[in-house]
Amino acid sequence: MPILTRKEEWDRCGLSNSAEVKKIAIVGLPNTGKSQVFNNLTGTYTLVANYPLTTVEIKKTECLINGQSYEVIDTPGLHCLYIHSEEELQVRDMIFSEKPDVIIQCIDANQLKQSLTLTADLLELEIPMVISLNAIDETAKKGIWIDSGGLSRALGIPVIESIAVNGIGTNQLKAAISKARIGKWSVKYGEIIDTGMSAIVPQLPEDVWFKQKAAVLLLLDDPFLADYLTKKYGVEKIAQLTEQVNRVKKQFRGNIAHTVNNTRIRWMDELAENTTRRQRIEPNQFATGFARLSRHPVFGIPILLMILFIMYLLVVNVANVIAGWMDQALWAPVEAKIDSFVTIGWLNEFLIGDYGILSLGLANAFLTIMPILSVFFIAFNILEDVGYIPNLCVLTKRIFDKLGLSGSAIMPLILGFGCKTMATLTTKSLKSKKERYIAIYLIAFAIPCAAQMALNMSILGRMGVRAFVIAFSTLVIVEIVAGVALNKILKEEERSDFLQELPAIRLPNPKAVIIKTYYRLWWFIKEAVPVFIYAAVAMFVIDKIGLLNATKNALEPVMTRFIGLPLEMVDALIMCMARHEAAAGMIIKLIESGKLNYVQCIIAVTITTMFVPCFANIVAMIKQLGAKRALSMAVIINASSFLIAGLLNWLLVGVFKL
Repeated sequence: MPILTRKEEWDRCGLSNSAEVKKIAIVGLPNTGKSQVFNNLTGTYTLVANYPLTTVEIKKTECLINGQSYEVIDTPGLHCLYIHSEEELQVRDMIFSEKPDVIIQCIDANQLKQSLTLTADLLELEIPMVISLNAIDETAKKGIWIDSGGLSRALGIPVIESIAVNGIGTNQLKAAISKARIGKWSVKYGEIIDTGMSAIVPQLPEDVWFKQKAAVLLLLDDPFLADYLTKKYGVEKIAQLTEQVNRVKKQFRGNIAHTVNNTRIRWMDELAENTTRRQRIEPNQFATGFARLSRHPVFGIPILLMILFIMYLLVVNVANVIAGWMDQALWAPVEAKIDSFVTIGWLNEFLIGDYGILSLGLANAFLTIMPILSVFFIAFNILEDVGYIPNLCVLTKRIFDKLGLSGSAIMPLILGFGCKTMATLTTKSLKSKKERYIAIYLIAFAIPCAAQMALNMSILGRMGVRAFVIAFSTLVIVEIVAGVALNKILKEEERSDFLQELPAIRLPNPKAVIIKTYYRLWWFIKEAVPVFIYAAVAMFVIDKIGLLNATKNALEPVMTRFIGLPLEMVDALIMCMARHEAAAGMIIKLIESGKLNYVQCIIAVTITTMFVPCFANIVAMIKQLGAKRALSMAVIINASSFLIAGLLNWLLVGVFKL
C-alpha cells in the first residue's frame, strides 16, 4: 500500500489544506492506555508501558479520522481538575486554553470508580465526550462485568469497550468520535452552593468558557486557578470575582470542599454500583504472589538479582554471539574488499581506518551495537509490560530514604534505567527542590540507561561474571555515597509522601513487545547512527590536524598513571560526549584487539558510565535546573568520574592485586 502525504490523503477524502482541524484531547488516570489509544488513532507511535509516568509531556499529531482532519493530543496522567502536580496543571491549562472539540477519557475497567472523579469534572466542562473503557479482558478474568450500555445511558455519552494493546475497539472509537456528545450532569450540591455558583458565573470574564467548572474550583480554593485568571485578565477584573467567591464561602457554615466531595462520592458509588456486576472467581495467584514477593524486603532482592542475571546471560550468550557472527560474516568481507580496491591512503583510512565512517560509524552502529540492543530491549520491554518496574520502586524505597529521596522521587530514578532523558523530565513532579536536584544528579551520574546497561553487560561479559559484579557494585556504592553526601550538604525541605500506583502484573503481549522493540531500535538508528558518522568524521579530522594527539599527551599522566587506562581510551571518552553507545563500541574493539586487560575493562565501563551524560539528557537537565546549575552539575560529574576511576584502579591493582 503506497504511503500518502497528508495533502494526498485530504484530496482523496475530498478535503483541502484549509479544512478545519478539530482537536481531540485524550485524558485519563495514569496508566490507563492513553498513549496506546493515541497510537491506535493516529498510526504513529509513542512509548507505552505498564507503569505510570510513561508520558511526561503533551504530544500532538494530526491525522484523518472518518474523513475529518483532527489534531490528536496525548497527555500525562490526570486524576481530576483540582490540581495536585505540575503535570496535571499542564494538562488542565491545555484543556482550558485550547478547548478541545472532543475529549476521549481513557478508563481502565479495573479502576472504574476511581476514574469517575475525573469523569465528573469533565462533564462539568460541557465538552463533547467519548469514554474508551479499556482492559475489559482483565475484568472478565476477575469475574467483573461492566455494563457499558448502562454507563453510556447514565452519562449521556458513547462508551466504547476496548482492549487497546490489541487494537480492539479502535474502529468503534473512531466511529464514536463523530457521535461525541455533551454529557449529563445534574448533580446538585445544595441550595447555598448552587445559588452561590450561579452568582459567581456572571462575574467571570466573558471569554472564559469553562464558567461552571471555574465556579466550583474557586469555591474549593484551587491553588492555581485564581493565579491563572489574575495573570490572564489582571488584578482589577478579578477583584470583584474574588469578593463574590468570599461572600458565598461566608454564607456556607460547613466545609464546602467536604460537601462537594461527599456529593460526588455518592454519585460515583451509585453509578459504579449500578453498572458493575461481580462473579466470584479465584484471583490469579501467581500474578499477585509474584508482585508481592518482588517488592518484599527479603525475597525482592533475589528476584531482582535473578532478573539481572538472566539479562546478563542473554546479552553475553546470545547478543555477543550474534554481534560476533555479523562482524565476521558481514563486515570482514566488505572491509577486505574496500581495503583492496581503495588504495589511496587517506581515503582508505577515512573509510575503514580507526576513525573511518564505515568502520567506526556504520559497522560499529549496525553490526556491533544493534544486535546487543535488540536482545536487551526485548528483555527490558517484557519487564516494562509485565508491570515489574513499580514493584521495584517499592522494593528500593528504604535505600532511597537514606539518600534524601522519597515519594514520587523513586519512580524517576528507576525510570533512569530505561531512558535518562525521560527520567530527568519526570522530576518536575517533585515539589521539593532538594529532592529534584538529588534525583537529577543521581540519574545523570552512575545510572546506566537501557542502551548503556546492555552494552556494559556485553563488555563485562567478555571478562566473566566477577567483572560484572565488581563494576556494577562500584556504581551502586558510588550512587549511594553521592546521594548521602548531597542529602547532608543540601538544605532540608519538605519531602513528598510515598504513593506508588501498582498496576496489575500482566502477561506481556508478544506483538506489543516486538513493536516497542522495533521503535526503540528505529529511534536508535534515526538519532544515534548519524551521530556515529559525525563523530567518526570529527575524530578523523582532529586526528589529522594533530589535536587528538595533543589531547592524549595532555591527559597522559591522568589516563595512564592515575586511572591505568591506555591512551586509546581518550577516544572513547570523547565519543561519550556524542553518544555513550559509540564509546561502548570503541571499548569492545579495544578488548578484541587486546588493548584492555581485565582490570582496565572494569575501569573503562565504570568511567564511561559516570562520564558526561548524553546531549539529550543535558538539555533535559537545563530545562529542569537552568543552564548554570545543569552545566555545573555536568562538570562536577566529570571530575568525580576521573577521581573515582583512579581510586578504583588503586584498589584493584594496588590493594587486591588483580
